[in-house]
Amino acid sequence: MTASAGGSNGADVKVFGDGIGDDAVLETFGYEQELKRTFGVVGMVGFSFSIVSCWTALSGVLIVGVESGGPPVMIWSWVGVCAVSLAVTYSMAEMCSAYPVAGGQYSWVAILAPKKWARGLSYVCGWFMLIGILAMGAVNNFICANFILGMANLTNPTYTIERWHTVLVAYLICTFATLSNILLPHLLNRISKAVLLWNICAFIVCVTTLLAMNDHKQPPSFVFSSFQNSTGFPRSYAAILGILQSAFGMCCYDAPAHMTEEIRDARVQAPRAIVWSVWLGGVTGFVFLITLCFCMGSIEETAASATGVPVIAIFYNSTGSVAGACGLTVLITVIPLVCANSLMAEGGRAVYAFARDKGLPFSGVVGRVHPRLCVPVWAVVVTGVVQAAFNSIYFGTVTGFNTIISIATEGFYVSYALPLLVCIIARLSPDGEQHRKLEGPYSLGRWGLLANVVGFVYLAFAVITFNFPTVKPVDEENMNYTSAAVGVVMVIALITWITTGRKHYSGPETGVVVEGVEGAA
Repeated sequence: MTASAGGSNGADVKVFGDGIGDDAVLETFGYEQELKRTFGVVGMVGFSFSIVSCWTALSGVLIVGVESGGPPVMIWSWVGVCAVSLAVTYSMAEMCSAYPVAGGQYSWVAILAPKKWARGLSYVCGWFMLIGILAMGAVNNFICANFILGMANLTNPTYTIERWHTVLVAYLICTFATLSNILLPHLLNRISKAVLLWNICAFIVCVTTLLAMNDHKQPPSFVFSSFQNSTGFPRSYAAILGILQSAFGMCCYDAPAHMTEEIRDARVQAPRAIVWSVWLGGVTGFVFLITLCFCMGSIEETAASATGVPVIAIFYNSTGSVAGACGLTVLITVIPLVCANSLMAEGGRAVYAFARDKGLPFSGVVGRVHPRLCVPVWAVVVTGVVQAAFNSIYFGTVTGFNTIISIATEGFYVSYALPLLVCIIARLSPDGEQHRKLEGPYSLGRWGLLANVVGFVYLAFAVITFNFPTVKPVDEENMNYTSAAVGVVMVIALITWITTGRKHYSGPETGVVVEGVEGAA
C-alpha cells in the first residue's frame, strides 16, 4: 500500500511498505506496466555482464593502451578506474533501487534536481544517455565485425580487410540483434543466463591457454614498469591518454536500470545486477590484461597485426596455431555478438522510456509497446537504424568513426555525472532534506555522499580527457572531434527542446520514495 505526506518543498513523499509490488511502484511514478517481468537476478547479471564484459571490451581496444603508456599504464590505470567506478556504480545502484524506471539516469535527474532546473537537466541527460547507448551499440557491432574479419585474415593471409567489409558485417550483426529483440524477446532472459556461463568459461579457457602455451613471456619489469609511448606527446600526457582504454572498458553498467520494468523485485535485484556485473568485469579485466601483457611479444608487431585485432595476434603467437587462435577468438566473438543483442534491448528500452515521456519527435509512435509481443517495437527499430547509421560513417572516414567511439563513452559518462551532481546538491541543500532520507532497499546510508563526490570527480575528469587529441602532430586526419560531436548533440537537444520538448516533455512524477515507514496506509 502507499501513503503520501507533504514534503518541505510541496512535493508529495511517496511511502512504500515492504509488501508493495513492482507494478504498484511503477504506477506511483505515473507509468503503466506494459512490459513483461521475466528477468531474475541471475539473468540480469548475465545481461549486464555481457555488456560490461570488460575483458572482451579491453581486447577490442587493446591498441589504445599499447600505444599510450603500454602495459604498466594499462594495468595500473585499470585498477584505478575500477576503484573510482565502484563509487559511481554504488551511487547508481542506490538511485536505481529508489527509482526503478526504464528511463534510468534522466529520470533520476528529473526527480532529484532542483525544481527550477529539473526538466531541462533531465532532458539534456536523456539525450546524452541515448547517444551513449546508441553509439556504443554501433561500436560493439564494429568490434564484433573486426573479430570476425580478423579470423578471416588469419586463416587466409591473402585476404585484405577493407572498410566496407567491416561495415557490411556490422550491418548483419545489427540486423540480427534488431530481429532477435522484436521476434524473440521471451528468450532474452535465457540467453542472458547462458552467456553468463559462457562468459566466465571463455575467460578461464583463454587465460589458461595463453599462460600454458606461450613460451616467450615478457619479464615482470616489462609488464609492470616498462613505459611505452608512441603518441608523440610527453609521458604524462600519454599516460592520461592510456586511461581512456580503461574508461572505455569500464562503462555501460547502467544497463539493468533500463531493464527494471522487466525485472522481478526490481528495487532489490536491479541494483545487485549493476554492482555484481562491475565487480565481475573489474576482476576478469584485471586478470586478462595481465595475461595479455605477459604474452604480448613485440609491441610493434602486435600493434601492426594484419588482422586489425592485436589480441588475435597474441593468440596466434602464443598457440602457434591458426586453429588454436581462431578457437580462442570464437570464444570471445560470441560475447560481443550477444552483447549486440543486449545493447539493442537496452537501447530500445531507453528510447521507449524517453519517448514515453515525450522527449523525442514522434513520441506517440516510438513510445508504443506491441500488445502481443510486449516489446517497444518502434523503439527497437529506431535503435537499430541509428546504430547502422553510426556504422555507416566508417565507409567514408576512420577519424569520423573514432569520434563515434569517443562520443559513446562520453555520452555515458555525462549521463552518469548529472545524476551524481544533482544527488550531491540534494544531499547538501536544505531543500533536499527529503532526498537525504531517500533510501530504497539498496542504500549507501552515510557513505552515499562520499561515493557521489568521488564518482562525480572521476566522471568530470574523464569527460574532459575524452576531448584530448591522441596523436602528435595533430592534423585533420587524427584530430579528436569529440568536442564537436558533443556540440552537435547539444544542438540537437536544444532544437528538439524548443520544437517539442519544452511543451510536451514530462518525465516521471517527482515524488520521493521512503522505504518501510511504519503505519503506511
